[in-house]
Amino acid sequence: MHVIIVGAGALGSLYAACLARDGHAVSLVARGERARALAAHGIRVTGVEDFSARCDIVTEPQQLRSADLLILATKTYDTAEALQSLRELRVTSAFSVQNGVQKNEALAQAFGPSAALGAISMTGAELLPAQGDMPGAVRYTRAGATTIGEIAGGLSPRVDGLVAAMTRAGLNVLASDRITAIEWSKFVTWSGSSALAVLTRQPPWRFLLDPDTALLAIRVMRETAAVAQHLGIALIDNALIRAAMPDRSDAEALAIVQAFAEDIRSTSPDLRPSILQDADRGRRLEVNETLGYSLTLAQRFGLPAPTLDLCCRVLRVVSRAAR
Repeated sequence: MHVIIVGAGALGSLYAACLARDGHAVSLVARGERARALAAHGIRVTGVEDFSARCDIVTEPQQLRSADLLILATKTYDTAEALQSLRELRVTSAFSVQNGVQKNEALAQAFGPSAALGAISMTGAELLPAQGDMPGAVRYTRAGATTIGEIAGGLSPRVDGLVAAMTRAGLNVLASDRITAIEWSKFVTWSGSSALAVLTRQPPWRFLLDPDTALLAIRVMRETAAVAQHLGIALIDNALIRAAMPDRSDAEALAIVQAFAEDIRSTSPDLRPSILQDADRGRRLEVNETLGYSLTLAQRFGLPAPTLDLCCRVLRVVSRAAR
């Protein structure tokens, strides 16, 4: 199949390399020096797997006309510009592995509701610095699942087909009949871990083991979960979602989160959220489009969100300093 991947960062490059290695026609939309380096040398993956692959590197996406699948992997603040450059594109299916919960609506507006799918990625990857004229390799740190599904719910032959094709390419891909609930559940847990990752500059296992910072992460998750519940979204039951529920005492929630942190320390100690990678490199942060979006909804619904408000204010300062 012909796959267009928009965004040549860690995750987009990893998907491109795996799919190209399996023989799919992959067009990777990239910019600047990275685009030139990728065109010359291909994509290098290290870590969970160690291989190289080549694909078509596209610097003028407005010339693309059709594809079987589009994967959006840009930063959330680049979404509007990226989709505007693809306004003439026709795609059969499109999904986004970006952070946050606004991405599906953007895809539906760009390519039509029938093309848009919901998706989340729990894959861990980090883009290493370029070496001379060689592009920065992708350090593949965690083979977490990519889950996709129909936004309206239920299973479908096209989702099953995409799961099969991407699984054959070596990716861990699942189908879900409740993708909206899964997206919001990931967003709840991502919000707590990502906010504290930037504030502490520590990997998740470390600040989730410490009671002081773990409780702050729990409060961010609780405030975000309250927004989802106000919207009528039934979150998927897992350890961190249980910790975020209001009927849990702080002590109960802390015990759940610390057990989760111990698991991360033993299985993925090098896992670092993309927002922490951006902060460490002095880049703009995804704040307004993620944490800021749930804070806006909380304020609109009259829901208390003091910890979320504090985190947004601090992260905005960090992001402005980077620019």
